[in-house]
This record gives sequence, C-alpha cells and structure tokens, in this order.
Amino acid sequence: MLAELRRAIIAGEFLPGQPLRQDALAERFGVSRVPLREALKTLESEGQVLYEPHRGHRVATLSLTDLLEVYRIRQLLEGEATRVALVRDLSSTVLNDLKAAARDVETASAEGDLLKMTEANRRFHFVLVEAAGMPRLERIIKILWDATDAYRFVYYGSASNRSRVEHEHALMIDAFAERDAEKLILLLDEHREHAVQALRTFLEAESVREG
Repeated sequence: MLAELRRAIIAGEFLPGQPLRQDALAERFGVSRVPLREALKTLESEGQVLYEPHRGHRVATLSLTDLLEVYRIRQLLEGEATRVALVRDLSSTVLNDLKAAARDVETASAEGDLLKMTEANRRFHFVLVEAAGMPRLERIIKILWDATDAYRFVYYGSASNRSRVEHEHALMIDAFAERDAEKLILLLDEHREHAVQALRTFLEAESVREG
C-alpha cells in the first residue's frame, strides 16, 4: 500500500496540494483503512503528505522558500558525498552503475514513462551518495529527495528538460571517470539549478492561481 501510494504521488496522479480522501483511496487500491492510515502516516513523516485537522490529508506543497532551502541543503550534503565517494572508490563499479542508471533514464524518457524516468534518475544520483559509505548522510539526503518527489514529475513533463537531464548525466559520468571532484560537483550544482529554475516558474504560477 505504501509503495503504491508513493508511486502514485511521484507519477503525478496526485498533484501537490491535492486532497487525499481515505474512502476514495481505499476503494482505488482495494485496501482497508488501517494499512491506508499507516501509509499516510509514513508519507507524512517523509514530508510528502500533510495532515490538517478537520480537513484530512493532502499532497504536500512547497513554497519557493522551502524549495530553495531543500536544494541548498542538498547542494552542501551531496557535494560532500561526492568528494568522499571519489576518494573512497577506486574500482569501476560506481562508474558502471552510473552508466546503467543513465541508460535507464534515457530509455524511460524515450518511452515517455515519467515514473520510470524519475525512479532511474533517483538511482543515478544515489549511486554517488551510496558510494560515500556514509549511511547517516545518505538517510538525510533521502529525506530531502522525498520532500520534492512530487515536483520532479512536473520538471520531467517538459521534453526539453528531459533532454537536458540526459545530457547533464553524460557530463557527470565523464567527470567521474576523470576523477575530477570539483568538476563533478559544479555539474551537480548546475543540474540542480536548472531544476530549481523550472520549479520556481511552476510555484510562482501556482501562487498566482491560488491568489
């Protein structure tokens, strides 16, 4: 139940701010209220779902300030993970895993499967994070990614954005192969900034509509 609901949110079936009615969800997924409530509680702890008394659950929304903070913290933590990973890993395993994930991103993009692309993109980035061998840091970064998963689907809705992601992944793989930490970190920063720019436009438009 948890995995199915999380995937539905990531896939854009429930958009940021959309109410999550328990009766409708129970009918859709064919489950009782108990596992559904547990799933919502877990997603609430991850920051993907919000609960408001007398109003119920809804998909979390981020203000532009929240979004910028999340991406700034990611920049700091992922930069550290990248430096450690490059010093620590001397094998071809990480490079091969990056290439495999990048191919999956490209395949999903070509098929127009944004959910698979989102999942493959996450796998690509966490290859580097996991290579640092710092499980506490990895858990913190995962929380930050979870908080913005619903918005990643919005970003991939544009074919030009998907193409940019593929190109930027290729540059990152080359930088990793060259073992150039500073170049790779700069590419990661630019990669995040392009997403922030697109999501800034989306959030500002949402704010106008709500206003």
